[in-house]
Amino acid sequence: MTFKIVLLRHGESEWNKYNKFTGWYDINLNEKGKKEAKNAGLLLKKKNIKFDLAYTSVLKRAIYTLWSVLKKINQPWLKIYKTWRLNERHYGCLQGLNKDSVIQVYGKKNIFDWRRSFSAIPPNISKFNDYWSGYDDRYSEMEEKDIPLGESLKLTLDRVLPCWENMIIPKMKKNKNILIVAHGNSLRALIKYLDKIPEKDVPDLNIPTGKPIIYEFDKNCNPIRYYYL
Repeated sequence: MTFKIVLLRHGESEWNKYNKFTGWYDINLNEKGKKEAKNAGLLLKKKNIKFDLAYTSVLKRAIYTLWSVLKKINQPWLKIYKTWRLNERHYGCLQGLNKDSVIQVYGKKNIFDWRRSFSAIPPNISKFNDYWSGYDDRYSEMEEKDIPLGESLKLTLDRVLPCWENMIIPKMKKNKNILIVAHGNSLRALIKYLDKIPEKDVPDLNIPTGKPIIYEFDKNCNPIRYYYL
């Protein structure tokens, strides 16, 4: 007996296009991203893949992607769980800045490590910065200590895992077909964990926008393999 879930990174956003660090900033999909979301839904429809429930972040680029997919597969009624634990990695004070221009300030190696490595943490965002998430109503029920000021991929994994272990795995064990629509780094962190990818190989792990990933698990919810539709 095997289980399957589908992982999907949201479609391209307006800041993806302009090469900005986005993190927890709530930016819209651009036109290309909207098309990617629709195409992801069409791919799932062609494979006749249906779901019992879905998980996503509290950021609209992921939520809108999920809505688009559910419309295409004719499941707009599906139960959706939204959690900040599936949010994109928080890029600290880099949020809103162009990825190329900050190289001049911090250096190429630092920017590479902050973007691609497992453990490097970008400089913290100030609580006086307009991009600090503590001002956002959607996080009003969170304890301030749990609102990140900047995250490595490791820290992202630390807050993704409770969602995976306490919310998603129990549903898998009940034979539920699950769709998870999240972000490049929250999915990188999860795949790193599931596939036991060595830290030295993490920089090469990349999740493209709008491409559904089929993940197969054995009866004990141990990962077997994953592949793109």
